[in-house]
Amino acid sequence: MLERIHLAILREVRRQGTLTAAADILCLTQSALSHTVKKLEDQMGTAIWIREGRKLRLTQAGEYLLSVAERVLPQLEHAEGRVRQYAQGERGTLRIGMECHPCYQWLLKVVAPYLAKWPDVDVDVKQKFQFGGIGALFGYEIDLLVTPDPLYRSGLRYEPVFDYEQVLVAAANHPLAAAEHVEPRQLADQVLITYPVAIDRLDIYAQFLMPAGIMPRRHKAIETTDIMLQMVESGRGVAALPRWLVEEYQEKMDLRAIRLGTEGIAKQIFLGARVADRDIDYLESFIDMARNGKKEGSDPVRGLTPAKS
Repeated sequence: MLERIHLAILREVRRQGTLTAAADILCLTQSALSHTVKKLEDQMGTAIWIREGRKLRLTQAGEYLLSVAERVLPQLEHAEGRVRQYAQGERGTLRIGMECHPCYQWLLKVVAPYLAKWPDVDVDVKQKFQFGGIGALFGYEIDLLVTPDPLYRSGLRYEPVFDYEQVLVAAANHPLAAAEHVEPRQLADQVLITYPVAIDRLDIYAQFLMPAGIMPRRHKAIETTDIMLQMVESGRGVAALPRWLVEEYQEKMDLRAIRLGTEGIAKQIFLGARVADRDIDYLESFIDMARNGKKEGSDPVRGLTPAKS
């Protein structure tokens, strides 16, 4: 019979790389670990892994069970933690996943007052998921997902929390800096700097360049906003970011925000959550605080505003 320990062994062997290290994590001897897997193989009538010298290679059955382990174990661990918190009179931890690189700085402004309002709730932010954002929600790795591109699935809900405009960012002395707006063809000879995200998930490509059949002269991916904008300020390329974020950096850097097309690119940020968690008060409070957060003097298109529900 398949038991939790079997799944835990497979997960730790993959994580740790060796039987010895996995056994240490699971508080087992190596022989006990091997015996447990051999007994499962005998019951199932198939091998879970094959030894190749000093290495182990999972069979097709082993790979399948590993995928089950990576889905099921986080849910069990989450359930145990939640029940333990109930037993101890605690609320727990709000785990937030990010699918929006520039939104991290916005998130910090929501987290600070949230922690003050909910002193018995911790906040953890995760930016990389093994199964992607939706998989992380379904797998109980996170409780909220910050994303500009919601993918609707049964059992999930998305709440819009603010509207913003995506703009082109250029150095103050860049030839495009004085323009009120740019057209796709004007970026054909530019170096475009973006976050390391698939092209089809970048608004500058999906909503601006690709519909016009235009590609930049060169595409460069940079992980951090600070370095990206330092590159832009030094004339190494242009970037596309939310206007509200550019305005914050303009206080310390010589940058210009330029509208993409005559109408601009309007976007929204959403918070995704499991429908089943709708009655968790501290989770709903975070959504409300994110939706009602506002910058002084913000404009519905140019700045950061609460989203229209």
